[in-house]
Amino acid sequence: MELWYTEEHSPDVRFSIRVDKHLYSEKSSFQRIDIMKSNEFGVFLTLDSLMMVTEKDEFIYHDMIVHVPMAVNPNIKKVLVIGGGDGGTVRELTKYNSVQEIDLVEIDEMVVSACRKYLPQTACKLSEDRVNIFYEDGLKFVRKKEGYYDLIIVDSTDPFGPGEGLFTKEFYGNCYKALNDWGILVNQHESPYYKVYAESLKLANERIKQFFPITKLYQAHIPTYPSGHWLFGFASKKFDPIDGLDEGRWNNLRIKTKYYNTELHKGSFALPNYVKELLS
Repeated sequence: MELWYTEEHSPDVRFSIRVDKHLYSEKSSFQRIDIMKSNEFGVFLTLDSLMMVTEKDEFIYHDMIVHVPMAVNPNIKKVLVIGGGDGGTVRELTKYNSVQEIDLVEIDEMVVSACRKYLPQTACKLSEDRVNIFYEDGLKFVRKKEGYYDLIIVDSTDPFGPGEGLFTKEFYGNCYKALNDWGILVNQHESPYYKVYAESLKLANERIKQFFPITKLYQAHIPTYPSGHWLFGFASKKFDPIDGLDEGRWNNLRIKTKYYNTELHKGSFALPNYVKELLS
């Protein structure tokens, strides 16, 4: 008998992966957590039956959510990661010797525990000395900070269930307050392709623009995410992500990446017309 993981990308579109083995399945106080193994994508994590990360294509997401802001401001020292319990974002941040403090705020401790056991590819740096893990609501955590962080990365689930509060106007306002005068906010911004995701994307973009003087979107192709076309938001008090790219300095760091490079950085901000029309 064959076992398939199937995710509904829209009422009329489904995405499926053949599963070799179901490694883990538990229900936490917040969500259902499943970890499966497949031939094509390796081990992968789903939350409430929505794809979060796979061994095969996670490098695309984590490269783009981390190295874009780090190349704009290589002086970043204090970073807050909200969500990201799989550890991939933290892993990429630890490649920078200049980063002194990484606070990871994950609401669900069971996600971290499961990824430590079954997804060491992403969770391998969660025990690093610079990493502080807080198991609490990111919305409440960020309220307590003011002018503290150089960079906030919102590595959240989709705006349903536990991740819903991380797409609100209140949350973005608190992120603005928690950043210092040259602070950068980067968040996963959903897909512009299917209607329900596009509506969330547009609303999040409108809310962020109410607080930050500089806001831009950039894109990547992530095969296992709905439509494969995925956007990230870049918002800053000071830095323009294109004009402010410190290309020579970042390349001199010789950070090892599988997807990101500074040529791709510049090109990723060139958006298709259908996305521009959506945002207008």
